[in-house]
Amino acid sequence: MTVPVLEMKGISKAYYSTQVLKDIDLTVQPGQIHCLVGENGAGKSTLMNILFGMPVIAQTGGYEGEIYVNGEKVDFQSPRDAIEAGVGMVHQEFMLLPGFTIAENIKLNREITKPNLLSKIFGAGLETLDRAQMRKDARTALDKLGMDVDERLPAGGLPVGYKQFVEIGREIDKAHLKLLVLDEPTAVLTENEAEQFLDVIQKLAATGISILFITHRLDEVMAVAHMITILKDGELVQCRPKEECTVAEIAELMVGREIQTAAPAAQKTEEQAAKQPLLEVENLWVNMPGERLRGVDLTVFEGEILGIGGLAGHGKIALANGVMGLYPSEGTVRLNGVELPLNDPKHALEQGLAFVSEDRRGVGLVLEDTIANNIVLTSMQIQDTFLKGRWLKVRDEKAINEHALKAIEEFDIRCTGPNQIVRRLSGGNQQKVCLARAFTQKPTLLFVSEPTRGIDVGAKARVLDMIVKLNQEMGVTVVITSSELAELRSVCQRIAIVYEGKLAGILPPDAPNVDYGLLMAGKSLKEARVS
Repeated sequence: MTVPVLEMKGISKAYYSTQVLKDIDLTVQPGQIHCLVGENGAGKSTLMNILFGMPVIAQTGGYEGEIYVNGEKVDFQSPRDAIEAGVGMVHQEFMLLPGFTIAENIKLNREITKPNLLSKIFGAGLETLDRAQMRKDARTALDKLGMDVDERLPAGGLPVGYKQFVEIGREIDKAHLKLLVLDEPTAVLTENEAEQFLDVIQKLAATGISILFITHRLDEVMAVAHMITILKDGELVQCRPKEECTVAEIAELMVGREIQTAAPAAQKTEEQAAKQPLLEVENLWVNMPGERLRGVDLTVFEGEILGIGGLAGHGKIALANGVMGLYPSEGTVRLNGVELPLNDPKHALEQGLAFVSEDRRGVGLVLEDTIANNIVLTSMQIQDTFLKGRWLKVRDEKAINEHALKAIEEFDIRCTGPNQIVRRLSGGNQQKVCLARAFTQKPTLLFVSEPTRGIDVGAKARVLDMIVKLNQEMGVTVVITSSELAELRSVCQRIAIVYEGKLAGILPPDAPNVDYGLLMAGKSLKEARVS
């Protein structure tokens, strides 16, 4: 009987009070390409962090379950432990040293040295690098990947796709590599590079190296996988041989869950034809690193809640950031038929647009200031509210305090009072302060990006209720971007899915799960149904 290269049994993990993995089993056989798929937040990266001994796991209380590599029980406390056991991993974020050559990056921490006169006298610590042998080894790894790039070039000036192959080259250069974990490796590759990559991993598997391949691209899964494991909400959905799967089935299993669509959303969907366009976006390009938008056309209708969904890195959060002028943008944006200048945040705010950023701590809040000041800051700067005096305007402290107390009550901000420093609030309460600031502006159109990221279940429900209330009671049009498809389907009248920087399609909230999964995987509904 063949001993599996990897067995993970009953793996569970909680970050404080949030359960992110629950009783996961995963087995990878020698020479097998095992694809791991699931939505954002399904637990894929956490599972791989546990396998690779990443410090964040031990720092947050460890995990439950058992891991076996080649039949031997292991408990990796660091990536070095995993590497010594024959496990390699290529992460989503590049880990190359830009000032080093390709060869030096491939041999990093495994440098080859050669003796010299001093080392013979004073010891091996004075040996020098055997650069010729290092280049030779690097060349061998690069040739396996089909790369003809000069190994003496610095890594910092390489195209993104080349950097990805160098990362992989570093792993396959390791003498005892048995299992290679690839976390979204094709996300940064062109179509031709991705095809080359898939060919490479099939050749590696043929040599006996096992591949654990994490990807959202279901066509790639069907092209190379031997086995497919599907995670959803931290739980194992199914593990099947590729021959027993179709793209449509995988897509449905990835996103399928019970969705309670709000009745008001369904009613507004029927009324959509009578709505007037409020925001019209034509051929919008946004240069947001890691989330670039590439020529999107989209119309937002007055009074609706429009959702923007899609997988990480495909550009969904770039739309709001681009329209609000936070990243360089090109194209045409019209508000109520009047063209809105791009790359000008102040003008966007003056025209009645408000924005709750996905980065509440970096962009959305002044962390060392008070709750009261954070709530009124934008309105004070843009609309001259909460000020008094005809010629010399000064802060109206009484009005600021009264408004802050009212907002704290309305938004249920758990705090000691309006003068508490925002940094000392929980994530959920910080998010409520961001929403309170946006509501204070009395916007015509509100962009909200990742409104429930990093907050607990109770706070999530409260935040979504606030957004719906703003829309229904105050008539504010809302564009909400989220990685949580279930959230979008619970509050939106339409949901636009972005894939590789382009609009893949727009669906109603009650569309079949498989339709959402297919669009998020870059496969058109028409094409999927024909196939």
